[in-house]
Amino acid sequence: MQRRLIDYLVISLKGLAMGAADAVPGVSGGTIAFISGIYEELINTISGVNLSLFTTLKKQGFKAFWKQLNGNFILALLLGIVISFVSFMKLAKYLIEYHPILIWSFFFGLIVASIYFVGKQITKWNIATVLAIIIGTAIAYYVTTIPASDVNDSPYFLFFAGAIAICAMILPGISGSFILVILGAYKTLSDAIDVLDIKKLALFVGGAVVGLLSFSHVLKWLFKTYHNLTLAILTGFILGSLNKVWPWKEVLSWRTNSKGEEVPLLEQSISPTSFDGEPQVLFAAGLMLIGFLTIILLERIGKKS
Repeated sequence: MQRRLIDYLVISLKGLAMGAADAVPGVSGGTIAFISGIYEELINTISGVNLSLFTTLKKQGFKAFWKQLNGNFILALLLGIVISFVSFMKLAKYLIEYHPILIWSFFFGLIVASIYFVGKQITKWNIATVLAIIIGTAIAYYVTTIPASDVNDSPYFLFFAGAIAICAMILPGISGSFILVILGAYKTLSDAIDVLDIKKLALFVGGAVVGLLSFSHVLKWLFKTYHNLTLAILTGFILGSLNKVWPWKEVLSWRTNSKGEEVPLLEQSISPTSFDGEPQVLFAAGLMLIGFLTIILLERIGKKS
């Protein structure tokens, strides 16, 4: 595939959007990749990382190795993802703590639009695809109701967490960051980023690489063998994740974190009229619309690039 410099700039911008989404517990960077038209290329590229690459490097040189790797694509995308994830994680923590209704409203609109754009790519509707959507929705909804675990400070635990979370990050509808919250690794990772703890970051990245290389082969096979059913399950995943990003919540129970602070343990979605505080309905509706239009823009960019 012949690409110009501007094409790689667009891919980096898509990476920025993916990284920002992955930094928020409840939103999936895989959804952004799917909508922006790079999902299957991403999965195929990752699953193509194997020993034959090193054979090519040895026999034909770096240029042939880089081309077989689809290196320019990976480099441009990773550049955007890493820059965005590291920088936006701090902003996301601030917004979730001090302006939760506004940030969740934006991502709610983004996910609603994503359901339509992923679902419309299902080419054959039957009982199996409908059941797949229902099953995917039920699984994702259940994941959003799992209480967060206590913080696990073990650096080696980050390897395991990275392997699990990266699988979720490349699945549309399943939030990798939320999986980190459930596992109790989100704060450990964000603190490691803040202080640039190389050991912890290296363990997380190592786990992510192992998980990514393994899971990408499964996804590639699913798309090739059960394309419509896979799309239907992913549509259900995105639909079920709406519960997590619904802006208005009621806290059912609390827990004490490692700093001795009281933080929510279990929450449930409620209507804006039942919300204890200023519901900010007009601002929320406006941000939902912006989120919705963001997906439309990304989808149009994906078609052109």
